[in-house]
Amino acid sequence: MSANRFYNSFDSETLKPRPAHSGEYRTAFQIDRDRIIHSSAFRRLQNKTQVFLSGEYDFYRTRLTHSIEVAQIGRSICGSIAHQSDLLSDDFFIDADLVECACLAHDLGHPPFGHTGERTLHRLMQPYGGFEGNAQTLRQLTQTLFNEGREGMNPSRALLDGVLKYKTLHTEAAGAPNHYLYDDQEIWLDFTLGHQSFPCELTPGKARNSFKSIECQIMDWADDTAYSLNDIADGIHAGFITVTRLEQWAEANAQTTAQAEHLSFLCKAIRERRVEARLNRHIGDYIRAAKLVPESTFLSAMTRRHQYRLDIDPDIKAQSKLNKKISFDLVFRSPQLQQLDYKADFILTRLFQVLEKRYVHGDDSLHLMPASVEAEIAKASDKATRARLVCDWISSMTDNFAFRTYRRLFDADFGSITDFV
Repeated sequence: MSANRFYNSFDSETLKPRPAHSGEYRTAFQIDRDRIIHSSAFRRLQNKTQVFLSGEYDFYRTRLTHSIEVAQIGRSICGSIAHQSDLLSDDFFIDADLVECACLAHDLGHPPFGHTGERTLHRLMQPYGGFEGNAQTLRQLTQTLFNEGREGMNPSRALLDGVLKYKTLHTEAAGAPNHYLYDDQEIWLDFTLGHQSFPCELTPGKARNSFKSIECQIMDWADDTAYSLNDIADGIHAGFITVTRLEQWAEANAQTTAQAEHLSFLCKAIRERRVEARLNRHIGDYIRAAKLVPESTFLSAMTRRHQYRLDIDPDIKAQSKLNKKISFDLVFRSPQLQQLDYKADFILTRLFQVLEKRYVHGDDSLHLMPASVEAEIAKASDKATRARLVCDWISSMTDNFAFRTYRRLFDADFGSITDFV
């Protein structure tokens, strides 16, 4: 197979040199992907909330099944673009392995209980540098994924750029309170950008966070596609979205002709019990809606990954936005899910407060965390570092492990001396 001229050594470079193995047949991006798939952090996504708490029902999506679906859609977008764009060729194309890798990795940093868990840790970690799911994904990839001297998996520059949806640091993020990187991740941001400074027009916040490589844009649209269609499907299967509720929602919300037609489509699919098949058919529409357009940025001279942008058909983008609005109003704002959100916030807050008291402030000597984590905390020189290590452990928890840990600490009728898993 001939080399892919789309990429160069700048794209595959790692911060620290990777050992060269005799007979290695994989590309740098395939190595990145394989390491993610074989990590415990990736496996733990099977028990982390997507919409509904993992384990409640066996057919709803988890973070793991969502990530797999995003990866499939991402690869398909690459194939669609290669097929329909005359900007690409057989030896000049967007690497589907790289896009798949970014898609599989994009939710690695999410804590238990979905976005509720992220908001809770964001609030609790404010004195220590904040918590953000995308920033935690970067931390996983670069520092904690395999716990090898806290060096992570030494990812390629192109993979880092593929998952970096946000490029504003926490101290700069006044206008983006939950879309930032941790301040100590500036070294990785600097490496990802090839040590180039942002031009003045890319100010911290929305403008800077919108600056993305083409692979990151594909990952982002694949993610939008998956959750805007699949959250609707799961909401219908769970009984939150019904024909009656959709009709009531339509009466309370003004719609364009296209939006009214889409609501009729959803109602018809529910009545005919063809929700999965009808919505799955739309995935192809979303994939074909993505077009490649040339663009020039301050990194264009260094990498072709910043010479193009993804242009999405406005009608499809509007439909995606409508689906997300319906899911938000009828599912995420429902009393049932908000009650679970309240419980999740309460559990994580209590866990963090106990561990903060013990390990950040050092108020007692109980052994509440694994010995390996305690040893790292003991070597930390300041409260912010200790708090970050505590947060790493909490955010790595699955939903069930967080429940069990809470009950061992606070439920007098739960747990025994052998209950440590």
